[in-house]
Amino acid sequence: MANNLTIEKKATAVSMLCEGTSIRAVERITGIHRDTIMRLGVRMGEGCKRIMDEKLRNLPCRVIQVDEVWGFVGMKQKTAQKLKAGPECGNVWTWIALDSETKLVPTFAVGDRTQYMANEFMEDLASRLSHRVQISSDALRAYGDAVERAFGAEVDYGSILKTFSHTDLAEQRRYSPPDVMHVERKAVMGNPVVDLISTSHVEKQNHTLRMHCRRLTRLTNAFSKKLENFKAAVALHYGYYNFVKTNGAIRCTPAMEAGVTDSAWTVTDLVEMIEA
Repeated sequence: MANNLTIEKKATAVSMLCEGTSIRAVERITGIHRDTIMRLGVRMGEGCKRIMDEKLRNLPCRVIQVDEVWGFVGMKQKTAQKLKAGPECGNVWTWIALDSETKLVPTFAVGDRTQYMANEFMEDLASRLSHRVQISSDALRAYGDAVERAFGAEVDYGSILKTFSHTDLAEQRRYSPPDVMHVERKAVMGNPVVDLISTSHVEKQNHTLRMHCRRLTRLTNAFSKKLENFKAAVALHYGYYNFVKTNGAIRCTPAMEAGVTDSAWTVTDLVEMIEA
């Protein structure tokens, strides 16, 4: 049982999960049963979510980029519809906010890609910020209403519209994104600085998420079988990313850069806080 493992053993397993190692690989390397690793990962993910909800408040962020990452639970949406699978199977989207200056992820949300989910995500983001910010998003229509609902007039918001090539589009979607042919930046609300309207940093964070969270790695069989486990895995990633992992661009953890913590945490620190 996970509760009988030493802190060092738990930290080893959690470190491997956070660096993109599959559960069965962690089992082979550490000798911990995969069911125990699964339960430990879920507990750690739920604990990371509580820590971030508590500590990521009154943040001094100035430039926020938002985006969504596609994933799936159980099976892809087409198969889920064909087999008439349960409501938790099929597409799932991770909504991400990134402070492009400190690299902090102040909030994220896991759910569908609807207006309701966009509203929930933006309202949670607004509750964590201490003053007026500039927000950038892609051209997803749900963002406009969500930003206005959450921030009112106290925001500078711009969107970026990218025009992609159509050559071999189906093949490129499978293995790599199509070429960007044209980029249009548009001020939507307030007075955003047009040169700062961008989603480049949050899109790089999407790549980091896919590399470090095994359940979002493309073209593998490491996908989540339960929505609860998917949410926990994403929360564990962002707990690790914000408080433990040194970001090469700022040479410290995002939490340190944002003034949330005075020093970088270790995985052992994270485990001890959650398992205490």
